[in-house]
Amino acid sequence: MFAPDELPGLRERHPLHQSLPLLRETLLGFAEEAGHIMIVADAQGHVLWCEGSRQTRGHAEDVGLAEGTLWSEGAAGTNGMGTALAVNCPVTVHSAEHLVRTYHHWTCAASPIRDPDSGTTIGVVDLSGPISTVHPSMVALVSASARLAESEMLARMHAQDEELRARNMRHLIALRGEPGALLSPTGRVVAVEPYGLLPARVDVSSDRVLLDDGREAVLEPLSEGYLLRVPRQRHVRRSVLSLSFLLPEPKVVLDGREVPISSRHAEILCALTLHGRLSADQLALRLYGERGNPTTVRAELHRLRAQLGAGVLATRPYRLTADVEADFLATRAALKAGDVPLAASRYRGSLLRRSEAPFVLAERDDLATAMRNAVLSRGDANALWTFTQTDSGEHDTEAMEQLVRLLPPDDVRLAVATARLRRLGQDD
Repeated sequence: MFAPDELPGLRERHPLHQSLPLLRETLLGFAEEAGHIMIVADAQGHVLWCEGSRQTRGHAEDVGLAEGTLWSEGAAGTNGMGTALAVNCPVTVHSAEHLVRTYHHWTCAASPIRDPDSGTTIGVVDLSGPISTVHPSMVALVSASARLAESEMLARMHAQDEELRARNMRHLIALRGEPGALLSPTGRVVAVEPYGLLPARVDVSSDRVLLDDGREAVLEPLSEGYLLRVPRQRHVRRSVLSLSFLLPEPKVVLDGREVPISSRHAEILCALTLHGRLSADQLALRLYGERGNPTTVRAELHRLRAQLGAGVLATRPYRLTADVEADFLATRAALKAGDVPLAASRYRGSLLRRSEAPFVLAERDDLATAMRNAVLSRGDANALWTFTQTDSGEHDTEAMEQLVRLLPPDDVRLAVATARLRRLGQDD
């Protein structure tokens, strides 16, 4: 609970202070006519403003609903303001739905208000009053007023951005082609050159920022925000990440050094290689299907990033920033080019053969089917021999039969192929 002498300063510093005239214009007329009060609280549930019907305000103070008091769910049980903050959406709490019996003759409609810059909830607006004057449109009216407040804050944010650009674009121009950006005080990118250099927001907690490509940028404070610049430097060599996932056990080599890899981390690297930029939700779906948990995936990505380095695995969204060489990509490319002998030489077996991840199962089947169709249609004995040495082709009777027909009588491989074909027939 805040003391009365603390409230003026808290109100003035709160971001909803500037939106109060709009909320009053939208809600106070209705509140006074219906014998209700309008309440605006902060993100923790502290009541900062309570205005409206004088009589209802007196009743509210009698039950502890006054400016400075805390009305979170933890402090006051189920109530309009606290519940709206807890569930982060508009709510109506009517009569006996209140946890405390004292409030059973009250009805409350409340809606959270979010900061358009950060997206976080910064407060809640509420209409409360006696159940005798409740109207079914109360929650819609309160929700609309909250959205209007958010729109007004968004318009102010855009105006501040434009002012920041107008006053500070000269700093960006003065870089003379050196990459850079203008940032808001919270790190939001307002102007950037070249386009795509940065994500939508940058961490401004330090004067040095590590970019996704491994370069280090310098953060310089301005009166309204920050100038971020990337000092000219010699060409930064990108790391080379080599993935061999068509082997019995996956193998990862980073800049010539083999990196021990778990099956799950191999699946993550495979997904990012095949699909590019992915969120934690998208990765969870590919790795686990509908039962996937993004929190679990984020933890795995954190461990993998610590193992490979920030210059290899970037975030927001997750993506590989190293130069990737992958045997399954090379096989794909050879098949697409119609070079069956080359594809056969690169295809050394099923993709991540121990994996049960949904996306791996699909990709494994697609690649094996494409490889099989290519060697059978090509009729190349060497490509067929290579394919039948893999786990995908060693039990393929049709491939073995064609191989036996194609191998010349004096080829030492003919006896091996014939014996294997005979065993396959016996197994059938």
